[in-house]
Amino acid sequence: MILIQDEYSVRQPLKAVFPGKYIQGKKALTELKYLTESFGNRGLLLASPSVITHVLPKYQFENGWDWIHVDTFRGECCREELERLDAIIRHDKTDVIVAMGGGKVIDTAKIVADTTGIPVIIVPTIASSDAPCSGCAVIYSRDGIFEGVYYLKMNPQAVLVDESVIAQAPTRFLVSGMGDALATWFEARSCKSSGSANECGGYATHTAMAIAHLCYKTLLKYGVQAKKDCDLFVTSEALSAVIEANILMSGLGFESCGLASAHSIHNGLTVLEETHSFYHGEKVAFGVLAGLHLTGAPLSEKEKVYDFCEAVGLPTTFDDLDLGGVSRERLMEAAVKTCHPTEAVHHEVKSVDPEKILIAMKAADAYGRKRKA
Repeated sequence: MILIQDEYSVRQPLKAVFPGKYIQGKKALTELKYLTESFGNRGLLLASPSVITHVLPKYQFENGWDWIHVDTFRGECCREELERLDAIIRHDKTDVIVAMGGGKVIDTAKIVADTTGIPVIIVPTIASSDAPCSGCAVIYSRDGIFEGVYYLKMNPQAVLVDESVIAQAPTRFLVSGMGDALATWFEARSCKSSGSANECGGYATHTAMAIAHLCYKTLLKYGVQAKKDCDLFVTSEALSAVIEANILMSGLGFESCGLASAHSIHNGLTVLEETHSFYHGEKVAFGVLAGLHLTGAPLSEKEKVYDFCEAVGLPTTFDDLDLGGVSRERLMEAAVKTCHPTEAVHHEVKSVDPEKILIAMKAADAYGRKRKA
């Protein structure tokens, strides 16, 4: 049922959520030891293998990294990894956890911090998603198939973003983050129009809607230049702006405004093994394009979004996601998962079903191919 948001008396409360502290800048990682010790005395650093190999050696504190126990993330935010870390934290009486790496490392640390009741500090080393600031996390199977969303009792206590580290990461991560951030405004707009609740159990504030729109405008203004700068490993005004859009604006915007078709289409695409080599934001970007066709967006808006995706290198066709040869029957499997009753695609104004989703995905692909011809 769609709520009429103009009738204030029948609405649920406005709600917005934020991380406790957000720090972004060059060499911001030098603050990590002090920040961690302000939350606890027995810290655990969960880091991806690439972080342990390439990032930690570049940032040596007075006693190296001896002040915190370092554990290697095993690759998937799945129940087996969550249970392993939960046991370590309880056995060692860890009182603060730091997550350093990409979205799945971050989500894993957020969940185990929640289940064990300790604070979490997020240190993203790539700007590939809006996971760092959010109070929810995505759980996958060991094989990388989406299983569900875990909602935390609160958002991370601190988010520490080192622009110098992110500038050294492959540009594809930054571009993927732009794909994830691109969905923020369109999904916020859908939730506002349909009267749908946001991800924190209320309705969007004016502040949150303004942040979501600013996220979109920032991507259009700085996205192409930020990609060029990241290709050269250069920190710049454009790169800084896009990092903030990918991590902070998108994180605040999606959670305090809500999700809709773009992320549901991403979740549906995860059932197709061909997409497993693509990043979250790349699949979300295609979900944005399909969502524009699903909702009947004006041609001028479609053109603007396709222009942006093409300029920064986000997928605009099935071929771009290795789905060019996939049968209609298998695409329908993705459409069916997209329309699961718990999915946010039902936050769109018009009712949806798998056939409509399939038509929208095929329309997005056809339009993308037409532009490339």
